[in-house]
Amino acid sequence: MGNNILEALNVNVAGNGEKILVLSHGFGTDQSAWNRVLPYFTSSHRVVLYDLVCAGSVNPDYFDFHRYATLDGYVDDLLQILDALSVHKCAFVGHSISAMIGILASIRRPDLFSKLVLIGASPRFLNDQDYHGGFEQIEIERLFTAMEANYEAWVNGFAPVLVGADVPTVVREFSRTLFNMRPDISLYVSRTVFNSDLRGALGLVKVPCCIVQTAKDVSVPLKVAVYLKNHLGGRNTIEILHTEGHLPHLSAPQLLAQMIRRALPR
Repeated sequence: MGNNILEALNVNVAGNGEKILVLSHGFGTDQSAWNRVLPYFTSSHRVVLYDLVCAGSVNPDYFDFHRYATLDGYVDDLLQILDALSVHKCAFVGHSISAMIGILASIRRPDLFSKLVLIGASPRFLNDQDYHGGFEQIEIERLFTAMEANYEAWVNGFAPVLVGADVPTVVREFSRTLFNMRPDISLYVSRTVFNSDLRGALGLVKVPCCIVQTAKDVSVPLKVAVYLKNHLGGRNTIEILHTEGHLPHLSAPQLLAQMIRRALPR
């Protein structure tokens, strides 16, 4: 991508406030996932939105399987975007995989971030001896097998489970962006995410964090949010959003926006 990263990853800046807010989407969506949240912040912030390179809205030729074998490539992209926009300080809101991208970026460049808001974040999805991530290895392997066997059938089953809340329009929207992803890229990113273990990096985070967890999220148990609070290195809080599912920015945007607003630096 080089110097064309702003164009390649569809970077948009909305709003006219003095402070900078970055909204970074999770797996299976693109920046349109923030459409219902964005209006709450454009009067008070300049809001930076972009698409992860794995999103279906990005030219798949930009997806380098070696570069994105770990989350480091995504961290590079985020930092390059902020540098290209001459951002010197921002608040960062990351959903799912992007929450972890934000964590890693803040370790590299702590002075760049005033606050991290981490929605549905998990440093490790797999259970370990004294850690409950929510999944056993065999469950993850079944998920990968289903994706490979019939991607369309997998999306049709996966989308409503992850949305959780009974909001058919959100299921359709999430399904649309999942279908937009090239199946081999979707599978590769899933393997990267589900096999990651970033627990060892949490103590290096010094930026204050707000951990946002819905009351019921099938992919991220509440114990994971508590683990993050106890192991992140900075000043941290947990906020429970009284809704269900892994995608509250789609299913409960007003509730989430109000919580984000409370969490942001004054």
